[in-house]
Amino acid sequence: MSIDYASKIPNNVDLGSNKTLQRALEHWQPRYLDWWREMGPEGSLAHEVYLRTAISVDPKGWAHFDYVKMPDYRWGIFLTPPEEGRTHAFGTHKGQPVWNEVPGEYRTHLRRVIVTQGDTEPASVEQQRQLGAICPSLYDLRNLYQVNVEEGRHLWAMVYLLHAYFGRDGREEADEMLQRRSGDADKPRILGAFNEKTPDWLSFFMFTFLTDRDGKYQLAALAESGFDPLARSTRFMLTEEAHHLFVGESGIGRILQRTAEVMKELRTDDPAALRAAGVIDLPTIQRYLNFHFSVTLDLYGSEVSSNASIFYTSGLKGRFDETKIADDHVLTGSHYDLSVVEGGKLVTQSENALLTLNERLRDDYIVDCQAGVDRWNRILEKGGAAQRLQLPHKGFHRKIGSFAKTFVSPEGEVLTEKTWNERASAWLPSDADHAFVQSLMGRVAEPGKYAHWIAPPSRGIDQKPESFEYVRFA
Repeated sequence: MSIDYASKIPNNVDLGSNKTLQRALEHWQPRYLDWWREMGPEGSLAHEVYLRTAISVDPKGWAHFDYVKMPDYRWGIFLTPPEEGRTHAFGTHKGQPVWNEVPGEYRTHLRRVIVTQGDTEPASVEQQRQLGAICPSLYDLRNLYQVNVEEGRHLWAMVYLLHAYFGRDGREEADEMLQRRSGDADKPRILGAFNEKTPDWLSFFMFTFLTDRDGKYQLAALAESGFDPLARSTRFMLTEEAHHLFVGESGIGRILQRTAEVMKELRTDDPAALRAAGVIDLPTIQRYLNFHFSVTLDLYGSEVSSNASIFYTSGLKGRFDETKIADDHVLTGSHYDLSVVEGGKLVTQSENALLTLNERLRDDYIVDCQAGVDRWNRILEKGGAAQRLQLPHKGFHRKIGSFAKTFVSPEGEVLTEKTWNERASAWLPSDADHAFVQSLMGRVAEPGKYAHWIAPPSRGIDQKPESFEYVRFA
C-alpha cells in the first residue's frame, strides 16, 4: 500500500473521501505543529536532518532517506493492508469476523486503550527535548531526531483512530494529548515512567532499550486486537519501533565497548580510575539499568488485573504473539504462576490466567530484555572485562502491583525497609552518579567525531561513511 504524499496529511486510508474527518484532522494539525515547536527537540527547527520517511507499508521497501527539516517532516496516517477474512483470534468473539467499527459495548474500554498508548508518544519527545544540546556525535543526534519524529507519527496514528471512530469524545481526547506535559505537576502524562526525566544520553539509551521495548510489547498485544483499524495501525508502528530498540541497545553496547577498552588500557576496573579517565564505570551503568528496568516494569500494571481480563475477553488486546501460543485462546479454566511475597519470602502462587495477562506480558518482556543484556555481556567478554551486567529481580524497586509495598533486592532477597534504605544507594543511581554522567555530556557535532565515553558505531545509517554529515545546522 503506497502512501499519498500529495495530500496535506499523508495517508494510505483514502482520507480525501471523508471530508468531515479530513477537515477535523487538518484542524488538529496546526495544534500538533505548535506543540512540536514548543516541546519538540530544543533548538532544532532549522536543522536539516538525514531522516527516513515512510513511503509505503511494504516491509521490504517502506523507507526513503533524505535531508528534512523536522517541522516539515511528513507525519501521517499509515495502516498495513487489511487481511481478507481475518477473524478474532482470542476472547469470547474468537472465530467471528473482526470489527471495522467500534462495538458500542466496548467503546469506553477501547478509547482508554488508544488514549493510554497515544499519550506515551508525545511524552517521550518531551522527555528527550534537551538531549540535542549534549549529543555525543552527529550520528547519535540524527538517531535521536529519528526516534522523535517517529514518536510524533505514532501519536498521529492514535489520533486518527480517535477522530475517525470516537466522534466528539475522540477529538477532545486528541486535544488533551497535546495539553498534558511530561513531569508537569498539574497535567502530567498518564503513565509514571513518562514523567521521569531523561537528562543524559545514558538515560536516553536505557529508555530506548527498556521503555521503548515496553512499547514493542504493548503494540504487539494491540496488533492482535479484534478492532481491525487498531491492529493495522500498530502493526506498522512496530516496523518503526524496531529502530528505537536498536538505538538503545547499540548505544549501551558502544558505551560498554569504550569502557572495556579503557579498562584494558589502564588494567583496572576501579570506578574512580575509570571516571578519572572520562568513561562510565560498569557499576554506574548497572545502577542506571536497575532504575530504568524497574520503572518500566511498572508500566505493565498490577499482576492481577480485571481490566486486562476485560480487554482480552472482549477481543480488544491480546497477548504477545497470540496466534503462536498453543492453547484455547479463551483461558477460562487456565492458570498462570505469579511470584509474590508471603511471610517475608518470595513464593509462587497460581492465579487465573485471564486475571494475570499483565504479568504474562511483563514476563515476555523480561525474557527479551535478558537477551539484550546477554548481548551486552558478550561485548564485555570480548573486551576482556570480568564484570557482567544483570537484570534485577522483577520485584526490585517497584511502585505498582504486589511488590509496591515490599523491599526486594536486585538478587531477589526480601528485606526490611530499614535494610533496604541502608543498601539502596548501592543499587540505584545517586545524585553523584547523575552529576558525573552529566559532566561527560559535552556536545560533539563534527562529522565523524565521537565523545570520549562512547565508541563509534560499527556501520553508518543507510550505509553512510563514518564522516557523513547526518545533521546540517542552520
